[in-house]
Amino acid sequence: VQLQAFGGGLVQAGGSLRLSCAAAGRTGSYAPMAWFRQAPGREREFVAAIDTWNSRPYYADSVQGRFTCSRDRSKNTMYLEMNSLKTEDTAVYYCATRNGRIVISSINRAEVYHYWGQGTLVTVSS
Repeated sequence: VQLQAFGGGLVQAGGSLRLSCAAAGRTGSYAPMAWFRQAPGREREFVAAIDTWNSRPYYADSVQGRFTCSRDRSKNTMYLEMNSLKTEDTAVYYCATRNGRIVISSINRAEVYHYWGQGTLVTVSS
């Protein structure tokens, strides 16, 4: 499975960006897809995920209400619509997926994902 994330860039605080993650290859039925991010000097953290079984999204508290995670099944592509961006959203954003389903309580854990994209840089200026 190969993942390619793109759509990052430089945006002013309060602005918007949309990230895309295109997946190639088979991951098994209803494997979740997720977004993580890593800021300089910080550990990778969960941002959002989507349960492809029912298309239900899950969000970190820090982005709830500002970010929207969605998936186009026909294109095997996941999106992250980011609005009201803050300087603290600056990070490299990674998409991830895995083989098969997991219990939902683990959807925000990086260690459960088997495949990772290369990352796309989002820089939010003040």
